[in-house]
Amino acid sequence: MSLIDRSEAEALVEGRHSDPFSILGLHRTAKGNRIVALVPDAQRLWAVGATEVELEQVLPGLFCGKWNEPLYRLRAQNAQATWDFEDPYRLSPVLGSIDEYLIGEGTHHRLWEVLGAHVMTHEGHRGVHFAVWAPNAQRVSVVGNFNNWDGRRHQMRQRGASGVWEIFLPGLVPGDIYKYEILGAEGKLLPTKADPVGFGAEHPPATSSMVRELDLHPWGDGLWMNRRADTQDVHAPVSIYEVHLGSWRRVWEEAGRPLSYYELSSQLLDYVADLGFTHVELLPITEHPFDGSWGYQPIGLYAPTIRHGRPEEFAAFVDAAHQRGLGVILDWVPGHFPTDDHGLRRFDGTPLYEHADPKEGFHRDWNTLIYNFGRREVANYLEANALFWLEQYHLDGLRVDAVASMLYRDYSRSEGEWVPNRYGGRENLEAIEFLKQVNTLAYGKSPGIMTVAEESTAFPGVTSPVHRGGLGFGYKWNMGWMNDTLRYFSRDPIHRRWHHNELTFASSYTYSENFILPISHDEVVHGKGSMIGKMPGTAAEKFANLRAFYAFQWAHPGKKLLFMGQEFAQWQEWDSGAALDWALLDAPLHAGMRNLVRDLNRIYRETPALHWGDCDPRGFSWIEADDAEHSLYVFERSAPGQRPVVIAANLTPVERTTRIGLTCAGSWREILNTESGHYGGANWGNLGEIVADEIPWMRKEFSAEIYLPPLAVVMFTPD
Repeated sequence: MSLIDRSEAEALVEGRHSDPFSILGLHRTAKGNRIVALVPDAQRLWAVGATEVELEQVLPGLFCGKWNEPLYRLRAQNAQATWDFEDPYRLSPVLGSIDEYLIGEGTHHRLWEVLGAHVMTHEGHRGVHFAVWAPNAQRVSVVGNFNNWDGRRHQMRQRGASGVWEIFLPGLVPGDIYKYEILGAEGKLLPTKADPVGFGAEHPPATSSMVRELDLHPWGDGLWMNRRADTQDVHAPVSIYEVHLGSWRRVWEEAGRPLSYYELSSQLLDYVADLGFTHVELLPITEHPFDGSWGYQPIGLYAPTIRHGRPEEFAAFVDAAHQRGLGVILDWVPGHFPTDDHGLRRFDGTPLYEHADPKEGFHRDWNTLIYNFGRREVANYLEANALFWLEQYHLDGLRVDAVASMLYRDYSRSEGEWVPNRYGGRENLEAIEFLKQVNTLAYGKSPGIMTVAEESTAFPGVTSPVHRGGLGFGYKWNMGWMNDTLRYFSRDPIHRRWHHNELTFASSYTYSENFILPISHDEVVHGKGSMIGKMPGTAAEKFANLRAFYAFQWAHPGKKLLFMGQEFAQWQEWDSGAALDWALLDAPLHAGMRNLVRDLNRIYRETPALHWGDCDPRGFSWIEADDAEHSLYVFERSAPGQRPVVIAANLTPVERTTRIGLTCAGSWREILNTESGHYGGANWGNLGEIVADEIPWMRKEFSAEIYLPPLAVVMFTPD
């Protein structure tokens, strides 16, 4: 025991030494060079170089001896085997001082390049470098199959005041599973933790992280990346197909498994491209332990879920989308995280990522925790994560979930159950600053991307630039439009005359933000029924109502979003454990609905008047907004130097012939009629055109008599 202090030796063997690198490995001492190695499953141990020296076992599993060469390997032996390995404790640190400084400062915007598990060559050895932030831990170890999940084997090196622990383990390879074993601030061993910056994970319900290499996919989307800024501009057509990858389609012949990223690259993307959508939006595919959360309670924010394949396969999916001209938006969840023991909760034995006070740090609605946005390292963790998806996986946008819950400290809380901000108000100033920083970084470092806020309050300036005092999002979901329009179309048409303003009110604030009109998954789950199920009347009237609804949505200012299955009027509400009812497409009415959505997307893309003014008030004007008695709506969409489009909606089950005001004389072509037989309607219409006369009407110089089928929307443009 003369070469090593007994108390140091006991601390190492018991796994409570806070600085194992100061003892383990090769060190120069007053008594000469010594090697100390901790190999708990070895009975004998040798240092092997030009010579070979057996080390003395000073405590069970702890060996020590003199050594005079600069390099060595270790050879261990027990009753079952003899094995050679590199000693990680003789290798120098990987992280540099700049990385350490930026992490401590909370400004390391490429955090994923230094934390997590990275396959690399270090000092001539191929292996994996592990680094994790746990500032209040007394000891952190990497555990896995490679060390029998023994936390004494690979105790990590603490990097000063940054709170980061690191170790390089030679010989480890991609596919190895691991966790962090942490001796907490109070000296208690915590449940083993998944890597907060892990790039992969085991398939749930297993919870370990998995070593994965990044940059394995050879990208071929340069053309898309160079032009995507134009395709996502506020004046461009943006039509989004929202999808839950696990329940879009399943392989029933193989126990009902979901499709892989490779299968989705062909089946889903071909389908979305055929329907004419410009983007696909994915419900969260960040790794999550509970299927029933649909991804909205993530644990692995840096890992695409293994449910559909490996990281490089997800990259191939995004690349395939880009090569079809489709953008990919990720539903991103920085608003909360689950309480699972292997996750971020009390990560180092303290409320590290979350608030200590449940009045600030716990969502009772979801039984989840809230990030402490005011802690610079936590904000940095999330800001870097946004950039990770945009840069590493070439994603075109982030839809930020539950923004309202982040903006307000009293969100879903009663009086006395929340903590005011420093000014005594209800706004979460730290979260507001965080969102501004995310948008500033995202748009600054990933040109051409979009960020989208799911924000259901009247918080001002959500889509205003940060330098003008806004939050800096590119778009915001128009929840007011969605609620009013769904409420209106769900009514029996006989009552609609009394609620006429539910379709006109949105025009009073349509241009207060850059809006997306969402019919999302939230509207067709938890007993809310399907879109077709919400419609009143007979079966035929339900379809006519829904066709009119979609046409009104596509004609109304704002970008478009439709959740999967609604394009063909699925009867059942969404079931995340099943798949869409594809057999319905054999029925003419359902196939007709899909034909309508395809044509709406085509007309929307090809007609500047229908998309240029989605976020510009010069692109919309009412022609008739007050005919509540007949539930009639007429409005015009326009774009500079382009032909206008006039939209007329008859939302009663009574056919009508009426006169509408128009902007010019001559022939106007009927470019869409929801009562077309191609869409499952009765083929009632205007024989393809109307003719405008010099008869002033509805404050317009010209007008035309038109036929309006019952429960229908028609669109006209000058021929």
